[in-house]
Amino acid sequence: MRKLATFLFCSVLIAVPAAAADKPRSAKVSVVFDHPLPNVPGKSVRGVLVEYGPGGRNPSHTHAKSAFIYATVIEGEIKSQINDGKVTIYKTGENWTEMPGDHHQVSANASDTKPAKILAVFVVNTDETKLTMPDRATD
Repeated sequence: MRKLATFLFCSVLIAVPAAAADKPRSAKVSVVFDHPLPNVPGKSVRGVLVEYGPGGRNPSHTHAKSAFIYATVIEGEIKSQINDGKVTIYKTGENWTEMPGDHHQVSANASDTKPAKILAVFVVNTDETKLTMPDRATD
């Protein structure tokens, strides 16, 4: 009986990492607010919550051509690289900006064990409907 219990316990330990590997690693992205700017005709401010599971990431991407972005880490640590700049790890409370036309090369949770979240605030043309464009489908 003891051998069976040990076998089952070891089987569970082996199966858990395999199951975890099957989980999607892409971040969950949700628009949490979207308001036209009353004093800037044609512009809106949009808040986007990006939730990364452990080891989560988004493919390299660009944003809407008009987008100015101010991103703040609200939980965990985020690994980010804009254009050809250095890869930086931002901690809770830290932030960065992205200018129109910037290329977001790296966008990932810096931890393989803890979740992370950012709030990205976009100032964008009101008629822009797609905020993020991955570089390619295979990324």
